[in-house]
Amino acid sequence: MGTDPTEPEVPGDAVGRRVSCDGERATVRYVGPVPPTAGLWLGVEWDNPERGKHDGSHNGVQYFTCRHAKGGSLVRPAKVSFGVDYVAAVKRQYCGDCDTEKEYIDGEGLSKKLSLDMLFSVLLCDSGVNGPGPEGEIRKMTPQVKWLDLSKTLVSCWEDVSSITKQLDHLEGLQLSSNRLQLLSEPSSHHEAFSKLKTLVLNSCDLTWPQILYCAPMWPQLETLSVEENNITELQRPDGVLQTLKSLSLSGNVLDKDSVLSVAALSRLEELNLSKTALSDLQFPDSSPGSLTAMFPALKTLYLDHNNITEWRVVDELAKLPSLVKLSCLRNGLVSKDGNPRTVTQLLIARLGRLVFLNRCQIHPDERKGAELDYLKMFGEEFLKAGGENQVDSQFTCQHPRYMSLVKKYGAPEEGELKKPESFALKNQLLKVRFVFPDDPERKPIEKKLPTSMVVQKVKGLLYRLLKIPAVDLKLTYTSPKMEGTEFELDSELKSLHFYSIEDGDQVLVRW
Repeated sequence: MGTDPTEPEVPGDAVGRRVSCDGERATVRYVGPVPPTAGLWLGVEWDNPERGKHDGSHNGVQYFTCRHAKGGSLVRPAKVSFGVDYVAAVKRQYCGDCDTEKEYIDGEGLSKKLSLDMLFSVLLCDSGVNGPGPEGEIRKMTPQVKWLDLSKTLVSCWEDVSSITKQLDHLEGLQLSSNRLQLLSEPSSHHEAFSKLKTLVLNSCDLTWPQILYCAPMWPQLETLSVEENNITELQRPDGVLQTLKSLSLSGNVLDKDSVLSVAALSRLEELNLSKTALSDLQFPDSSPGSLTAMFPALKTLYLDHNNITEWRVVDELAKLPSLVKLSCLRNGLVSKDGNPRTVTQLLIARLGRLVFLNRCQIHPDERKGAELDYLKMFGEEFLKAGGENQVDSQFTCQHPRYMSLVKKYGAPEEGELKKPESFALKNQLLKVRFVFPDDPERKPIEKKLPTSMVVQKVKGLLYRLLKIPAVDLKLTYTSPKMEGTEFELDSELKSLHFYSIEDGDQVLVRW
């Protein structure tokens, strides 16, 4: 290790401060000598532990400790930056060499002046902000700000944040992602600094749920909270805090499934994101199959994408939510007997009678009717074996809580209507596909029999040979008689016709 003869001055309160070095951020854990070298060293714990070399020890001496075995490094002060204050960062970002105004050219080519006191949004992501600057200067310089982005900055604690926000009287939205913030001793004493805050984003801040609840008294009017990709594993009841929340995102945290119901205490919650939480089960024990739960009374939108849900009984549990109208559950393990992804969509629609949007697409009335009728037929044989309309057994109604309401809506299936479905694999080895050319009405449609395993890239290759139009210029969509008026884009070259659920008789639209 060498010595830098032009060693910069290190702040007296450096330990605990945030620094940046070569594009990475870290927290200072040690300031002092490292014998036998001369001069000052900083011991830092990196946000990204892969950036480090050790656990805070060097040559057998423990200078500081780290959470990760190789999360620490010893660096010279000259290699790090302690950042700049808010006032300096705003001037640098919005004014350049000017003080409070900067000329710019608008969309119509006219020269205009940007005045800091007219800014409604201040975006200082990755700007090195470490604190407020001169007392009272923020209120004078940017008095109109409603949205502030301080993500990936060098603020060290909530007190730093509070000293900035208390001067922004109109602040409603605050982005603080990818920071490491030390907690305050009395969070409630800082609530005036966040008195009008409605939206708070704290993604990737290495927070636990108890730490979030501890800080929550600071945010008395909060409506939207995003705490994605944190260190949240078990949820506790938010008693007395966060009761104004309407939207909560916990995406990217591996959650204990038994603790999810703790946030049901948020009676105003309308939107909940539980994607990428490794969720495999969700149960509402206060209600029986087919009835409504008292939990999550206001929940309208639920995201469950990229989880481990494989049991249809979980979907039946979701049907207990009284206000649920939007659900997204892409990339789970739900399968149908025929192995067709489209059938999975139909089953979700049929089992969730109040749903209006599924996987971010609106459910049209004809689509719902088709799904519910197919559901009746699909399980009609089981229904008849279980006793039929007049004496169906409890085991069937537990497995299909909505079936009897559909029988009342459409009538019971009769034995003559039911036929066993063919094996999906055998039925769909070859598909008859009709290619049409909506932008070239004089060109006649082409019919071909194609294997279900054929990928889009090969389909374009076939069309190139037929049309003499380069495959790279071709854009393909398809329509199905089951969903008239809707086009589905074939947008992945390496996905098969089976992946897109194309069936015999579907029509592929070819444009270029």
